[in-house]
Amino acid sequence: MSKPVKDMIVSEYRKRFEGIDGAVVLDIRGIDANQNNGLRLALQKKSVRVTVVKNSLARTAFSGSGLDALGTALKGPSALAFGGDSVVDVARAIIEWAKKLQGIAVKGAVLDGEYFPGEAGVRRLASFPTREEAQAKVVQIALSPARRVVGAAMGPGGRVLGIVRQIEEKLEKNEAIARVG
Repeated sequence: MSKPVKDMIVSEYRKRFEGIDGAVVLDIRGIDANQNNGLRLALQKKSVRVTVVKNSLARTAFSGSGLDALGTALKGPSALAFGGDSVVDVARAIIEWAKKLQGIAVKGAVLDGEYFPGEAGVRRLASFPTREEAQAKVVQIALSPARRVVGAAMGPGGRVLGIVRQIEEKLEKNEAIARVG
């Protein structure tokens, strides 16, 4: 391959993967064409794309980007799965398909520059919460103390609050608060 052609491919990779900070690397050569099409169509429904890359050119294109850590996984035939809501969703989908199709070899993944080696690393990544799940958990944690305060006011402390209100009302009307013997 000539140098100008290689430069064009590297440029195309940079454009295609610009802004992407997470992807899963896999080898899909062990599956037949029908399985490959089924895999790609199912992933496409989840907005996940699969692109076969030339390793040396991809390493060059990814240098200095969020995908730079994938350099060690780019050996032998490689395809990148990326997109979806997050790379965690991509990892979950790939692990699910790897169970169905024995010919898929999962090589690794990257999330925000952190490399997850091999299938075990991708399984670990798939166990992470997605961005939406993590945001929901943060909101739940932030609201938890407020729920406790409201619960205390509504529970046994609520009776005390009611008594305090009665005392305030009586004081405003200049009524006696307690009866003496």
